[in-house]
Amino acid sequence: MACAKKTASVSVLEHAFCVESEGHPVPAMLWRPAGTGSCFPPLVLLGHGGSGHKRSDRIVDLAHWFVQKARIAALAIDGPYHGDRLRQPLTAREYQARIAEEGAANVVERMKGDWRATIDAVTELRVAATDVLGFIGLSMGSRYGLPLAAELGDRLRCAVFGKFGLEQSLSLPRALDTADVTRRAADQVRARTLFHVQWDDEVFPRKGQFALFESLGSDDKRLIAYPGRHGETHPDAVSVWQEFVAAGLT
Repeated sequence: MACAKKTASVSVLEHAFCVESEGHPVPAMLWRPAGTGSCFPPLVLLGHGGSGHKRSDRIVDLAHWFVQKARIAALAIDGPYHGDRLRQPLTAREYQARIAEEGAANVVERMKGDWRATIDAVTELRVAATDVLGFIGLSMGSRYGLPLAAELGDRLRCAVFGKFGLEQSLSLPRALDTADVTRRAADQVRARTLFHVQWDDEVFPRKGQFALFESLGSDDKRLIAYPGRHGETHPDAVSVWQEFVAAGLT
């Protein structure tokens, strides 16, 4: 049973753990409200962007907001060739080269399996309602979040995507292009969706972002846009993401 009640003062419990998915470890982090008793909170999945990790400032800030303001648990994993999957961090060129070598579509499939294994592990912990899910992931978080969202089906109630599209600029290696995979996944997404566009995005052109929004299969999809380049995020936008998911899960 999922329960969530808004409150201004909730202790945040953090749990770092690692699960195995198809023979490789997946580093994960779970944040949840204390004192839920037998009433499991909903769960929001947080996908970080390129060169980030599961404990980057944006992810931790989002997790604490959901726990403290909405009594919603949060879960994050390290992306491919990011965070604790490595002994030393890689530059963007280095991890992009490794993804290209493995095959960008293969990495998408691997990440879906990693998310599934981690969600299953949380189910076994019996601390959150893993049949009531939300998702926030932009840029690389959308690249791997959209295929996951398509697979989660009705378990996913709401999602925030963006800073990503069906076209990429020459700043990214051509081998990273997963437009066909992304388009097919977007068509299968049925959850309420908020899509964030950076109007002056130099990595994923605006036209391709609009095309991705059009491809989303959800009957309830909304688009927000803010001026700025790919790496910029207005604080108001973060508040919109938070309120959208909180409303969808509570």
